[in-house]
Amino acid sequence: MEELKMKKHVTVVGAIQIGFSILGLIGAVIVFFALTFARGQVGDDETGKTVLLFLSISLPLLIGFISTLGLVGGIGLLAYKSWARYLVIVVSALGCVNIPFGTLKGIYALWALLQDDTVKLFNKELV
Repeated sequence: MEELKMKKHVTVVGAIQIGFSILGLIGAVIVFFALTFARGQVGDDETGKTVLLFLSISLPLLIGFISTLGLVGGIGLLAYKSWARYLVIVVSALGCVNIPFGTLKGIYALWALLQDDTVKLFNKELV
């Protein structure tokens, strides 16, 4: 009975992880275009252009990388892959800094994935 309940939680965590990751990838594209547009609006200020160039490359790459890890982890979680559990634990812990939704998602994912019944569920899938 407890195992069935944890399967539902794992499915919800996987679906939420996929949804937030897709939003993160869309956000990375928006940040890239917004900062690229802002760089064009700076004028002749070389410092501003340099800072915006750095930000327009580094921020979307960081957001896209974390979102891609979350997407892969969420898909793996739905397939009950043991590596996906570890990956989503790490991504969820990192996501806790995104107040308030990332924190809520992260706490729920950590709670669900660190339960003894969830660990047994993923260890059973290995056998």
